[in-house]
Amino acid sequence: MPRTLIRKNPSNFKTLPLFVEATPEGLSYQSVGRPLNFSQTLQRRRPVTVADTERFSLELANLGVSVRLTLHWQNRDYWVLVRQRRQDRGDVVLKLISGYVPAHELNLPLHTAIQEIAEECLLETPEGWLGGRFNDTWLPAPYASALHYREALPFRLSPLSGSARPVRCANLQLIERPRAYVHLPTASLQLIYDLRLEVPKEAKSLSLFHVDERLEGDQLVARLDRKRPDLYLMPLQDGHPMAELYTLKKDQLYPASTRGLFLAESFARQEGWLVRDERIRWKDWVRQQGLNPPDKDSGLARLRGKAKQLLKKIVPRKAAR
Repeated sequence: MPRTLIRKNPSNFKTLPLFVEATPEGLSYQSVGRPLNFSQTLQRRRPVTVADTERFSLELANLGVSVRLTLHWQNRDYWVLVRQRRQDRGDVVLKLISGYVPAHELNLPLHTAIQEIAEECLLETPEGWLGGRFNDTWLPAPYASALHYREALPFRLSPLSGSARPVRCANLQLIERPRAYVHLPTASLQLIYDLRLEVPKEAKSLSLFHVDERLEGDQLVARLDRKRPDLYLMPLQDGHPMAELYTLKKDQLYPASTRGLFLAESFARQEGWLVRDERIRWKDWVRQQGLNPPDKDSGLARLRGKAKQLLKKIVPRKAAR
């Protein structure tokens, strides 16, 4: 049964509309108007149009932030994706870890991105849940009242190389150079940070879980469902993604089905500063990337089959009654 970790009052969240100016050389944004609560923000997230993909000025509903998180575990790299039922758009997608940037962090969206990792990406070992550090700063432990966090063995977050085109909040250039795009269907500016999460080698029997807040009545509720971990790993080979998805439970990778799967718009084609699509089919994204879907008899499946055969030899079956 899902376990409730935290409840919040959504009216406490405030964000600000934006005025965005884009040129081929860079993009800048600044707040306009009064702070808006969650419901008011959703009402403003309606489609907008832009004639020139590289040069425009317009007002947008909000600033969103995502993390293309590369998880390093057992000498392999994986992109981290999470499953989300998007209530405002009526669909289910795999997406990057992401969230809305609150009004007081509009000029420091990297801080929001780091907090989203702490809230959405949970790493469990038999001795407890792992905390994390970004450089010399400890990540928050948002569910400390419900879960036991280990004081030792924190995972490490570090920045990867950022976008070539600069993004500014007013006159302040954002550090770590996030990739930026304007999502036309929701009238929002989205920033994507490239970060790396290194799991300590001493962390054994690791399991990964995604926790997301959902609006239930007049509260935002975060729940942990062990039967649906909802966090997926996409292997990288020489820095490039492979057309495979896995879940991780007690140090074991389990293949995940991609049948009928959709990815969020951050995976869709970007034209200049613009993304026009709401989502993209997994098979279309795989084709655009020039990837080869894995054979049904993949190396991982063969390895698991050999392990089962070896186990049968070591542990004899119980005698039939």
